[in-house]
Amino acid sequence: MAREPQNREDRPKSKDIGNLRHILRFVAPYGWVAAGTLLALVIAAAATLGLGKALQLVIDLGFKSDTGETLDILFLAFLGVIAVLAVATFARYYLVMWLGERVAADIRREVYSRVIGLSPAFFEINRTGEILSRITTDTTLIQSVVGSSASVALRNLLIFIGGSIMLVITSPKLSGMAVLVVPLIIIPLIVFGRRVRKLSRLTQDRIGEVGAMADESINAVRTVQAYVHEDIDRSDFAKLVESTFRTAIDQIRARAWLTMAVILLIFGAIDGVLWIGAKDVVLGDMSGGQLAAFVFYAVMTAGSVAALSEVYGDIQKAAGAAERLSDLLTTESDIRPPANPLALPEPADGAIKIEDLTFAYPTRPEINALQDFSIDVAPGENVALVGPSGAGKTTVYQLLLRFYDPQSGHIAIDGVDLVRADPREVRSRIGLVPQDPVIFAASAWDNIRYGRPDASDDEVRAAAEAAAAAEFLDRMPDGFSSPLGERGVTLSGGQRQRIAIARAVLKNPSILLLDEATSALDAESELLVQQALEVLMQGRTTLVIAHRLATVQKADRIIVIDEGQVVATGTHNELMKEGELYARLARLQFNAGLQAIDGFAAAE
Repeated sequence: MAREPQNREDRPKSKDIGNLRHILRFVAPYGWVAAGTLLALVIAAAATLGLGKALQLVIDLGFKSDTGETLDILFLAFLGVIAVLAVATFARYYLVMWLGERVAADIRREVYSRVIGLSPAFFEINRTGEILSRITTDTTLIQSVVGSSASVALRNLLIFIGGSIMLVITSPKLSGMAVLVVPLIIIPLIVFGRRVRKLSRLTQDRIGEVGAMADESINAVRTVQAYVHEDIDRSDFAKLVESTFRTAIDQIRARAWLTMAVILLIFGAIDGVLWIGAKDVVLGDMSGGQLAAFVFYAVMTAGSVAALSEVYGDIQKAAGAAERLSDLLTTESDIRPPANPLALPEPADGAIKIEDLTFAYPTRPEINALQDFSIDVAPGENVALVGPSGAGKTTVYQLLLRFYDPQSGHIAIDGVDLVRADPREVRSRIGLVPQDPVIFAASAWDNIRYGRPDASDDEVRAAAEAAAAAEFLDRMPDGFSSPLGERGVTLSGGQRQRIAIARAVLKNPSILLLDEATSALDAESELLVQQALEVLMQGRTTLVIAHRLATVQKADRIIVIDEGQVVATGTHNELMKEGELYARLARLQFNAGLQAIDGFAAAE
C-alpha cells in the first residue's frame, strides 16, 4: 500500500534563531577556542577594513609622490595588511572548524547516550529512521553553523559595522544617501526570511521521512523480496523523494529570491551613490582616493549584508535542528530508578510475585494487555505460560524486565517492588532468550560476550558449547572471530537462536525468560539445546512461553493466559482434565502433529 508523505505542520516549529541557545552548553567547555576564534575574526575583519584605508593612501599619496620611495613604502604596508589578514583567516578557519567538529561529536555522543536509555514506549511513538536523522543530519547542520556559518555571520557583521563607520568617515554625504536604501533591504529580508525558515523545517522533516522509510524497507529486505514488493516500495520511495525534492526546491527558490532582492537593491543603490560621488570628484569636492575607499567600503558593506542574508537561512535551519535535538536531549525516560532505590537481596533467589496487575501499552491505552493479572513463582520453579496469540504472555516478560510500568498492581522480584528498584539491577538478574533473537554485526565472541562483557574467551566458548553453538562457529572461516553480519545475516534461524542461548548461558542469571527458545531449531539441535537448557534451569527460576507440548509437559506448573487474564493453573494432566482452553490448544497441536507424521509416512 502506498505511503503518502506525512504532514508535519503540527510539529513544533523553530520560531527564531534563539533555539540555538540549546547548543551553547556544548560550546562552553571550549571557551578558549571560541575566544581564540573571536580574536582571529576581529583581527581579520580589521585587516580587511584596513585595506580600504591603504588603498586611499596609495591613490592620494603614492601616485602624487615625486619619488618611488613613498609608493614602495605604501605598497609594503599594503602587503603587511594582506599578510595579517591571511594569518588571521588561517587561525579563524582552523579554530572554528575544530570547534564545529568537536561540538557536533559531543552532541552526537550525548544524543545517542540519551536515546539508548529511553524506555521502549518512546520507540513505539517515534520512528527509528527519524531519530537517526536527528543524530546525523541535524548534528551536521549544527556542525555547519558552529564551524562555519556562525563565523561567517560574525565576520560579516563586524565588516558591516566597521565598514559603515568608515563610510561615514570617508564621506558623510554619500553615506547618508546610502542609508536611505536600508528599509528596502530589511523588508524583503523579513518577508522571505520567514518563508525560508518554514520551508527549512519542513525540508528537514521530509528528509527524516525518507530516512525512516529507507531504514524500514532495507532492514526488511528479505521480506520485501520474498513478497516481490520491490517495485511498489521503489514507487513509494520515489514519491517521497520527489515530495522532499519539491519542498527543497521551494526553499531554494525562496532563498534565491531573498538573495536576488538584497543584491539588486544594495548594488543598485551603490551604483546611484557612486554616480553622485564621481561628480563630486570631478568638481573637486572629494579626492579620487576617498572615492576609491568609499567604493571599497561600500562593496564590503554590501557584500557583508548579502552574505548575512544567505547565512541567516543556514542559521534558521540550524535553529530548527537545535530544537529537534533539544527535544531528544530533554526527553526523560518513562522508566528510571527512584531517588533512593532499594537493593535486591543477595544472593538472588529468583522469586517472582505479580499482584492484581493491569497494563495497557502507551499506543493502545484503551485496550488492556493484562487485566487483574496475578501469579506467584517460587525460587527455582519452572513455569510455562500458555495461551493463544495476543493473550499477554510476552507482555509479562516486558513488565518483568521493567520496559514498562503497569497502570495498577505490583511486580516484585525477591520481595522488592520493581518500581522501587534500579531497573539496571533488575535486568542484570534476568536472562532473556527471545523467539526472534538479536544478533549484532560483530564476531561471535562479541555477540556471546554481550551477556557478560568481562567474560574470558574460555567462558565464552564454554557457553557456546553448552548451547550447541561451538560446532558451527568453529567451522566458520575465522571461527569465533568471524563477523556474523548485520542482524546475523550469515547465520540460519537455528544458529541465531543458539547464539542467543549461549548469551543467556554466559550471563548466568537467577531468572530465565525463554520465549520459544527452541522454536527455530531442527530436531537434532533442539535436543542438544534442550539438554543444555535443562542443566541451566536447575536452581533457577524459569518462565517459558511455550506452544510445543514437549516443552510444556516438562514444566513444574502451567499457567494458561487468555485475554490478559489467568484462566487456569496446573500440571499438564490436571489441565487436560479441567482446563478447557488448554485442552483445546493441546488437542489442536496433537492433531497437527499426527497429520505431519501421516504426511511424512505417505511421502515415504
